[in-house]
Amino acid sequence: MPPVDVDIENPHKPVHETAIDIAPQKLSEREDQFYNKFDGVYPNINTDPETCKATEIKILSAARPHMRGFHSSWISFFLAFFCWFAIAPLLSTLRLPEEEGGLGISKQDIWTSSIVSVCGTIVMRIVLGPMCDKYGPRITMAIVLLAGAIPTGLTGLVNNATGLIIVRLFIGLIGSSFVMCQYWTTTMFTKEVAGTANAIVGGWGNCGGGAAQLIMGTALFPLFQSWMSTEDAWRSVCAVPAFLVIIWACALTFISDDSPKGNYSKLKTVGAMPEVSAAASMAGAAKNWNTWILFVQYGCCFGVELTMNNAAALYFNETLGQSVETSAAIASIFGFMNFFARGMGGYLSDKANQQLSMRGRLIVQIALMMLEGALIVVFSYITDLGSAIVVMTLFSIFVQACEGATYGIVPYVDPKNGGSVSGIVGAGGNVGAVIFGLIFRQTAEDTSAFRIMGVTVMVCSIMPLFIVIKGYKGLIWGEQADVDNLDISTHSRHRSPQFQSDKTKKKNAKKANASDHIAFVTALDDSIRRGKAQGNRLGGGKI
Repeated sequence: MPPVDVDIENPHKPVHETAIDIAPQKLSEREDQFYNKFDGVYPNINTDPETCKATEIKILSAARPHMRGFHSSWISFFLAFFCWFAIAPLLSTLRLPEEEGGLGISKQDIWTSSIVSVCGTIVMRIVLGPMCDKYGPRITMAIVLLAGAIPTGLTGLVNNATGLIIVRLFIGLIGSSFVMCQYWTTTMFTKEVAGTANAIVGGWGNCGGGAAQLIMGTALFPLFQSWMSTEDAWRSVCAVPAFLVIIWACALTFISDDSPKGNYSKLKTVGAMPEVSAAASMAGAAKNWNTWILFVQYGCCFGVELTMNNAAALYFNETLGQSVETSAAIASIFGFMNFFARGMGGYLSDKANQQLSMRGRLIVQIALMMLEGALIVVFSYITDLGSAIVVMTLFSIFVQACEGATYGIVPYVDPKNGGSVSGIVGAGGNVGAVIFGLIFRQTAEDTSAFRIMGVTVMVCSIMPLFIVIKGYKGLIWGEQADVDNLDISTHSRHRSPQFQSDKTKKKNAKKANASDHIAFVTALDDSIRRGKAQGNRLGGGKI
């Protein structure tokens, strides 16, 4: 709400009745801590008056800043995922002898390239967390997209296994865009809905993996083959996603905003946002035990998804005897489950939080991961195509729901260093993919690798038992803090009533009423200061 001029003796008296009429100054015109690009007015969505974050998600809206940031986030990650795995459905073709249009490389070479493609982004995910805290998600996202699109466009220059490994290493950097994806929605939405928001944008973005399998392997590659040789087709087709990502990255910086109050660069210039030390942010996140538990948890869900993006088409082609095109189409099912499954996990986490606070989120996390691991083991024993597709679809749903539930917990771990926590946890997904990729590389039978992966996931599913977040009761340790004792900068005042005492409820009611007057107090203070600057024109205590 923009400041208005007031009469000190009668604050509720309309401005036109005061002795001197001073034109109000919009928040977007301020050059101090009150600056707000949108004047604190968000007519298209309900927001928290203290943080300006949205308290609801309006999927069909693209209004700035909240829903524009929401859609910019998932579209960016979708295109990043598409680039990241554009070559995956073509790996069977690259294994063909050179006279048939391939490179004649081995299974071990293929898996080495797949491992480095997820390994290359581990460090970047950790680094980009504090970079988001410092520079905001908008510019950081655009830079990473451009950095990943260039090597994707150069895929056609590969001539041997070493070249493939090097190109996929640099393409893998684009996978770190996940950090900005999750940071963006955490910045735009309150924690009560951030779990769902994070899960939806992450899930829709992950659909890019399924889209890459389907569009590249089943549509574009056969289309290019109809015009040219097999070798020329796979060498040319990756230029398509690279071109699309470059165009989007350039447009992104102009059509979106870093936060509900505007872009970080402006907010820091006028003093509306403190400078952030990237090193201090990283150190704070790394010292938190819960960060590393979620690091392992994410490795056991997103790590499984990344492994399946590399393994699924090969498995259906080589183990179950399907063609390249059919295998790519079947493999795309795994990725497309992200359209709803990851969002479902975040939604279940948010709903459990309403009933049981943090304990509800942790219970959901354990249950989803336990079922995920069990279904992976079941999948490893299936030999007929129809049953394999059904079970793969089911375990895909639980993999992605678990991802959404994980990032329903992340915003609570250390809100002050949220970008760094998100980055470290996100890197866990890639570490998991590297470990599982090595298992597939070193195991003679893929079925054995699936069993090892499934058992590992089930064992790690119990780790949330040891999560203890300050102010929240865990499954074993910790105490639920009275809402008045929680830091208002890191905990919303809209906590579930069942966790509040009668005294607390009364105090919160007073706080709710008081918050309606925040804009008035700010306006009064502003008017007094401006009035003093015009002291020679004042009279009778009127401003």
